Amino acid sequence: MSSFWSIWITVLTLLVIIGCVFLLVVCNRNTTGVKEGDSMGHSFDGIEELNNPLPKWWNYMFYVTIVFGIIYLILYPGLGNYKGLLDWTSSNQSVGYQQGIKADSKAAAEAAKAEGRWVQYDQEVNQANDRFGPVFDAFAKKPLEELVNDPEALKVGGRLFLQNCAQCHGSDARGGKGFPNLTDNAWLWGGQLAEIKTTIMNGRKGMMPPKGGLPIEDGEINGLAEYIVSLSGRDHDAALAAKGQASFMKGCFACHGMDASGNKLLGAPNLKDADWLYGGSRMAIAESIQLGRSGVMPAWKDILGEDKVHVITAYVYSLSHQGENK
Repeated sequence: MSSFWSIWITVLTLLVIIGCVFLLVVCNRNTTGVKEGDSMGHSFDGIEELNNPLPKWWNYMFYVTIVFGIIYLILYPGLGNYKGLLDWTSSNQSVGYQQGIKADSKAAAEAAKAEGRWVQYDQEVNQANDRFGPVFDAFAKKPLEELVNDPEALKVGGRLFLQNCAQCHGSDARGGKGFPNLTDNAWLWGGQLAEIKTTIMNGRKGMMPPKGGLPIEDGEINGLAEYIVSLSGRDHDAALAAKGQASFMKGCFACHGMDASGNKLLGAPNLKDADWLYGGSRMAIAESIQLGRSGVMPAWKDILGEDKVHVITAYVYSLSHQGENK
């Protein structure tokens, strides 16, 4: 925060506190010329106004809150750049952490501990690790094949999913445009337990360059889209699809395969099924070819740790294998 805004906030805060004290003092003075408890000479519908002061308990409450506010501002940060006597902070998460650099936050946490600073976030994380660490450690010792049949583990995995994964995949895990549906059996990088865990641990980067990075002319895109539509058995223009197949053979097969069934090693989708990450209409397919697609799933191994990823893996696998893991 700049010095200007620090001073601005400090001055405004102190003025508000001083203003509250001033109002209390003024309101407690009897400037009416009428003795307290006597009539003010006003009445309406049989109700007479008396010169009554604020109740003492009410005054005391206001003074207590003012004193509490002053003590709070001395102990904790609140006046611009002033850090407070306790040197308390809510979190040590730097801009680097927000950009995914977990090491920055770990280094900051270690520095705060060494310097004896009170970081609320670190305290809560430590308490949570002490309480729940043994639980996740017990789950981590079980093989995934066993964990998918553990109702308690799946409940925990479901909660972790809602906290960390639902933002992209949805609370029902059915995804949306550009975000995979985790409840079906269409997996770009493989849907076995070990493959799912690898995906969550290390993240994935899926990228198709515009026109696949191939010498495909704009005039060929509609034909190529028509050919892709034909692969899934839909009604299509056979002549236009034949032209599109020639465009496909310019190099699209290198990732999607000669039979267009995809390649999970590359994360290249199967073009013959009915599952489409960015939409399967002719317009959506043409758009994907024309502009390319780029998708990133972050790596969670440094954010959650392997023990928690282990539990989430079992939960995600169970979503597409309901009724099978008995």
